[in-house]
Amino acid sequence: MVFGKRFSKDMSPMLPSVEEAKDAEEEEVNHSLGGIPSRPPSRPLPQLSRGSVDNKIVLRSARSRSTTEEVKQETNEDIPNTEETEETVLNQHPEDSEKPKENPDNWDTDLEIEEVKHSYDPSGKARYLSACQLFGVVPVSYFLRHMGDSELVMRHHGLGAQATKAIALSLVTNTSIVKLDLSDNWLEGEGAAAIADMLKENCYISELHLCDNRLAQKGAKVLSLMLLENMTLQKVNLSGNEFNDQAASCLSEALMNNQKVESMDLSHNMFGGGSGEILGAAIAENTGMLELNLSWNSFRGKAAIAIAKGIGANIFLRVLDLSYNGFGNDGSAALGEALKVNNVLEEINISNNRISLQGAVRFALCLKENKTLRVLEMARNPMQSDGCFAILKSIQANSESAIELLDFSDIVVNKEFDDLYAAVKTTMPNLSIKLGGNSDMFKRTIHKADPMNKIKEYIKKNNLQAADLFAKMDEEKSDLVTHEDFERNLMNTGISMSKETIQELIRFLDKDKSGLIDISAFHTALSS
Repeated sequence: MVFGKRFSKDMSPMLPSVEEAKDAEEEEVNHSLGGIPSRPPSRPLPQLSRGSVDNKIVLRSARSRSTTEEVKQETNEDIPNTEETEETVLNQHPEDSEKPKENPDNWDTDLEIEEVKHSYDPSGKARYLSACQLFGVVPVSYFLRHMGDSELVMRHHGLGAQATKAIALSLVTNTSIVKLDLSDNWLEGEGAAAIADMLKENCYISELHLCDNRLAQKGAKVLSLMLLENMTLQKVNLSGNEFNDQAASCLSEALMNNQKVESMDLSHNMFGGGSGEILGAAIAENTGMLELNLSWNSFRGKAAIAIAKGIGANIFLRVLDLSYNGFGNDGSAALGEALKVNNVLEEINISNNRISLQGAVRFALCLKENKTLRVLEMARNPMQSDGCFAILKSIQANSESAIELLDFSDIVVNKEFDDLYAAVKTTMPNLSIKLGGNSDMFKRTIHKADPMNKIKEYIKKNNLQAADLFAKMDEEKSDLVTHEDFERNLMNTGISMSKETIQELIRFLDKDKSGLIDISAFHTALSS
């Protein structure tokens, strides 16, 4: 539809810019191309326009068109037919043409624009699904079902580093889980880094288990840096992660500076000679930990002594597990010296540490001065019954001893120890001792042959009858015979029996211990 001059006059009061452009319109007609005006009569000049474009095409002025015609003649380029283009545009309905896209960021307004509010997802399910797509892993249905629980236990799921990244990303904003257990999932250092980054932001998780994940030195480093920032974790289990002496250097920083973690498990790792000095100094400086597990490592010699010195300087530790290391006699003596000055430690486990009788005696002497230790475990050490005796004797000599439990499992004790234990129980009725047994339990039991069976075999072998045997024995025709007569008569029959076997047979036949044997009872026994 082409807008005429009459429509323009009728709309002139509403569009004053059109009235102002009439003179310019007549001027442009004289410069038109092919008799068609180069600009729709209803559109104002560019210099008078306010910038709104209804039909999405801004037409050029007559001067611009003249310039375009000159360029066309010089370059012989194909220029679109202006006549056809304008008629097509003018015949379109305004609603059929696309309106230009405007960027809201370029608006100049004093109105307050409301921000788009998204519903808060405390569990992080939506974030987890997006993270799985990002890292290219399949969402774990178990994790989705238990994201709202207070305890999330996902052991042995084979997650790997990538799946762990997706889980960690969703746990950043999770407010439900307070215990996270991802043990045995092959996280390695990369997965540990994702968990560490998450725990720098998450302030709800207070218990973390990452056992058996091959974290190695890289994992120890990133987790140590996390522990310097995290103020929520109270229990950390890093058992079985191949931590060596280099990893000990990383962890020592966390042990010395983090005062919030109350329980740490570093058992089943590879700490050795170089770790003793490092971890010993860290233990001495720590002022927040209450429970430490260093079992199943390789602390021996000087490393064991360094650990013991750190324990002596610590004033917070309550429970300590040093079992399965190899402290030996020197380490045992150093631990004893530490217990002289340590007045807070309540439980210590030094089972299976190659402590012999000498080491046990040196350790026992120091127990005379300790007043706080309640539980002492020394099972499976080669200190024998005498070593156990020395420990118990020192406890008896300490009137202020707080010992409630002694564990001497798998150590054989003798009657002397049993007598001492009975005496100590009268003054310390609350004392309990776990014993490996006494010497009698290891005596070899010899199963002796039944003497009656041996006599039966003799009768059968010699084709005799029971009456024939009694005929040889019954010389005096008496039913009752003495022990000596019975033994003499039995030997006269030709039965070869040892002295002990005959005495056992006599005890069997003389059950009432009258000193006489009833031959008729003997006959009945043979016939049975």
